[in-house]
Amino acid sequence: MKVLVIGGGAREHALCRSLSLDPDVTALHCAPGNAGIAEVAELHQVDALDGAAVTALATRLGAELVVVGPEAPLVAGVADAVRDAGIPVFGPSGEAAQLEGSKAFAKDVMAAAGVPTARSYVCTNAEEVDAALAAFGAPYVVKDDGLAAGKGVVVTEDVEAARAHAAACDRVVIEEYLDGPEVSLFAVTDGENVRPLQPAQDFKRALDGDRGPNTGGMGAYSPLPWADPKLVDEVVESVLQPTVDEMRRRGTPFSGLLYAGLAITSRGVRVIEFNARFGDPETQVVLARLKTPLAGLLMAAATGNLADLEPLRWSDAAAVTVVVASHDYPGTPRTGDPIIGLDEVAAQDAPHAYVLHAGTRHEGDAVVSAGGRVLSVTATGTDLTEARDRAYRAVARIRLDGSQHRSDIAAKAAGA
Repeated sequence: MKVLVIGGGAREHALCRSLSLDPDVTALHCAPGNAGIAEVAELHQVDALDGAAVTALATRLGAELVVVGPEAPLVAGVADAVRDAGIPVFGPSGEAAQLEGSKAFAKDVMAAAGVPTARSYVCTNAEEVDAALAAFGAPYVVKDDGLAAGKGVVVTEDVEAARAHAAACDRVVIEEYLDGPEVSLFAVTDGENVRPLQPAQDFKRALDGDRGPNTGGMGAYSPLPWADPKLVDEVVESVLQPTVDEMRRRGTPFSGLLYAGLAITSRGVRVIEFNARFGDPETQVVLARLKTPLAGLLMAAATGNLADLEPLRWSDAAAVTVVVASHDYPGTPRTGDPIIGLDEVAAQDAPHAYVLHAGTRHEGDAVVSAGGRVLSVTATGTDLTEARDRAYRAVARIRLDGSQHRSDIAAKAAGA
């Protein structure tokens, strides 16, 4: 099978790494990719938001499956263009991707499907914002209605900070604060059938102890030893399957990866948000544990044959990923800094620990930073303690001037 992956972050590197290990994949391409992905796939330049350009590239390469990684191309309808050309594509239509593209739309779908979520108001002006903030009280949860690269949510005790974030957005969803730990659960779906993956937990705040500003994610781990063993089945029954059924009822079936961000509250499971693609950095740890070949799973979803697939197989190992971010992230990141130590990790820590590239590029023979989140250092182990020890040992070998990372990823779950 010839596969083309669209995107260039650590999520796409994780996808490409898994696909490169799949014996059914005979050729692997990625556009635009990054310095790390170049080691496992042939890279191509393309405007990822241009459906015609992506389709032309897939046609030229003879791709038998296209995997669209990031949310922006999905919302822009890139999967529609590829699908219209008769090429199987893993990723929802532009209309279905509104589950992520518009939080107000997602709330409407959840209401129709009876999916448990936070009470909320959609606000378009200052008066509506003030009324909603007053109705819920602190902590205030203010979400940009549109795409914001994982950084459109503000949770704050400061009402002025909440108002300022709302004022910077065209339309916001203001909702009640949900207590309890958060869980990310991915499900592969063909628009009718749902196959859940293993749950993970990510760390959104920039600093240790869940302090600092929200980011796109500073690390993740899987499995969740503290979670109810029945959690996955419960979420499929109460959240994922009803949402897929409702989308199909509306005439906009959702095929691809449905990501439920969940809060395990004192009143039960509540949906925080939906995403229409693999999450980053949770993908890094979930795929590290998946034993079922990835290409066949994605192709079954893309072609409507998920019901025929055998049950997914998983490793008993634990996985931890630690994000190494550039100077000043999540503000304006500094780029162009050399990354040293990647060869050391490959020589001394593989196969249990490895580096997935996010914001990197080649500059001559050197690999340099090219974004906010630069690397996802990922490791597996017999338990979370061993996995995080291996991950942090590998992180310590990497030198990137001004870089930052959290030192407490999976610490609490591992009992550290």
